[in-house]
Amino acid sequence: MLRLCLLLLWLALPATAENVVLGLSQDRVAITTSFDGSEILIFGAVKREVPIPDTSQLEVIVTVAGPSQAVLVRRKAKRYGIWVNTDAVEVDAAPAFYAVATSGPLREVLSDVEDLRHRISIPRAIRSVGAPQNILDSRNFTRALIRIREDSGQYQLLENKVAVDEQTLFRTRIQLPAALVEGEYATRIFLAREGQIVSDFETTITVDKVGLERWLFDMSRQQPLLYGIMSLAIAIAAGWTASAAFSLLRN
Repeated sequence: MLRLCLLLLWLALPATAENVVLGLSQDRVAITTSFDGSEILIFGAVKREVPIPDTSQLEVIVTVAGPSQAVLVRRKAKRYGIWVNTDAVEVDAAPAFYAVATSGPLREVLSDVEDLRHRISIPRAIRSVGAPQNILDSRNFTRALIRIREDSGQYQLLENKVAVDEQTLFRTRIQLPAALVEGEYATRIFLAREGQIVSDFETTITVDKVGLERWLFDMSRQQPLLYGIMSLAIAIAAGWTASAAFSLLRN
């Protein structure tokens, strides 16, 4: 009897799901001394073996998330005529970079329940569990972090920026800012119908320092004394050169 029920359940399932076939213009970003940002082209297709459903529109959501880390957010207040740090809340985990690109308005293509389940929107991608008991508006600290990082291009909400052709092909571009953190950038693609996620796919983009940038970074971590002496010598040499050049111009 159990086998018969399982067989009937299997027969009742769709013949196949809609699956993502993904492509990236590059899966590795190299940070050099002249690095000023990079643009990633994310494109793909929907693989299916049955006709395209005509009951609902296919929507595509793409997210790119940098490494998560704890962030201490401070609030300033004016005391005796000067601005000083007062309250502080530590956000447990916030991605160093986060972008959400959608084929339509986010709240129209994704239900709140699915957003909560997959943590897709920017606020849901940030985890902040607790705050000091004396701070009653801890959510404002998270909002402030989001606002600051949106202004710097580290957090991006790109609505209507995923092009979908014939409910099969899709593409979008994500602009990575110059201030990137090294690590694995999780790239997720979601297919949605009527606000519900019907399929998802995940890959990674590797971001790392190379060349002189890597050498300087490694030295600053492994030989901080030598790095400090070298930085001081470069600063002195640059100052002397600028002073000599100014003297020549005056003469």
